[in-house]
Formats: sequence, structure tokens, C-alpha cells
Amino acid sequence: MNALLALLLLPTVLFPSPLPGAPAAKPGKPADEVASLIRVDKSDHRLDLIAQGGRVLKTYKVAIGSGGAGPKRFEGDKVTPVGTYHVKGRFKGLFHQFLNVTYPNDEDRARFADLKRRGEVPPGRTVGFGIGIHGVGQRDWNGVHKQSDWTHGCIALDDAEIDELSRLVPDDTTLIITD
Repeated sequence: MNALLALLLLPTVLFPSPLPGAPAAKPGKPADEVASLIRVDKSDHRLDLIAQGGRVLKTYKVAIGSGGAGPKRFEGDKVTPVGTYHVKGRFKGLFHQFLNVTYPNDEDRARFADLKRRGEVPPGRTVGFGIGIHGVGQRDWNGVHKQSDWTHGCIALDDAEIDELSRLVPDDTTLIITD
């Protein structure tokens, strides 16, 4: 599974700008209709899209990683990271639509290095990658999937919601994830 995910995410690592034809927020939209910030509160399972000036555009209930609270420690811990990231690239197909997130950041790398130095990282594990905001890709799962945390560290919405979010969120939008 990790090899498949790596292969699917390779284009966003090599070419972080949107792929040709990838949906993005329309530049002609008024600033108050485009998100300038995505805020995720893991404890409330809530994602807010914030416009310039602080107005909440949309609020969504989300599913997150099944690994619990706190920052992501290493690949495979199933924890949704905590910190400040950016949306970098997007593509359709994987979980309906996938917005790639710039995990790991410098703080994540430093935390991982410290944990590894202290012997708290299982052998063969890395800091991880491939965190994103995505849909479910299975019509029957829409709505139902939010009844439990099931991702490996991503943030999951219904398919229609990720389509809407993608239209409102340009690449480079800041994402702040808190517990």
C-alpha cells in the first residue's frame, strides 16, 4: 500500500503545481469567496475555510487519522499531524480528489530526528509523507465515513465537500491543524 501511495503521490512531489486541468480556486472570484486559510480542529473533527478578513466561508465535519491526538511522530502511526502546512498540488482519482499537504515541515523533521535519536521510532520507519485533504471515492461511504476516524493521517470529507473545498482553496493556502 505504501508503495502504491508513493507512486500516486510522486507527481505532486516532482511537480508541486497543479497538474494540467486540475481544479483550483478561480482567480476571478472575489477575495471574500476564496479561502485564505484552512483551520482544522482535530478534537472537534471540524474544518473551517476562512476568507481574507477572518470570515468563516464554510465549516465541514471531517474524519481524521485513527492514531489519536498529538503531533504525527513517524510513518504509519496513523496520526493526523499538528502544525502549519500549505496546500501544494491536487489530483483526481485517489479518494475521489486529493489535495496534497506540505507535511513534513521543519518542525516535524526535527521532532522525528529527536525521537529517532532517543530510540522511539520503530526500525525502518521514516518521518512519512503523503498527507492530504481528500474525499472518500465511494458513494456509499459519503456521510457514513465520518462516524469514525479511519485515515492514516489525512483529513477526509465527503466527495461533494472536497469538490467544493477544492474550488474555494487555491494552491499555497495555509493549513493550520490543532488538537
